[in-house]
Amino acid sequence: MAAPKKLSGTEAVDAYMCRLQHPQKAEIEAVRVIVLNADSKVAERVKWNAPSFYYRDDIAAFNPRAKGFVQLVFVFHRGKMIDDRFDLLEGAYKDRRLARFVDMNDVRAKENALQCVVRRWIELTDAEF
Repeated sequence: MAAPKKLSGTEAVDAYMCRLQHPQKAEIEAVRVIVLNADSKVAERVKWNAPSFYYRDDIAAFNPRAKGFVQLVFVFHRGKMIDDRFDLLEGAYKDRRLARFVDMNDVRAKENALQCVVRRWIELTDAEF
């Protein structure tokens, strides 16, 4: 008997999203599209039991257990942060920052800032390699 086919990154995220029961599923999907459209280098997969994004290293992952808002956790490897001139990112953690979206209007209002943060993250990573 053949082993089950392992899903690719996007296929795995699509399957995850199909099964996801979350009151803000539409907002999660909208944020997903914004991040993926920020730069063609961004790829996705399921990691940490959630949809996540990467390019050479982990960029960010959703926290599907967050209540009342959609939370995207950005990972900053080796403690190098980006200049967030849009004030999108919250928290003062050593290696991560949080982006929160309360509803679809908030997602749309923060779309440009989110794409800029993703692009700046990629620039920082490219400078390290």
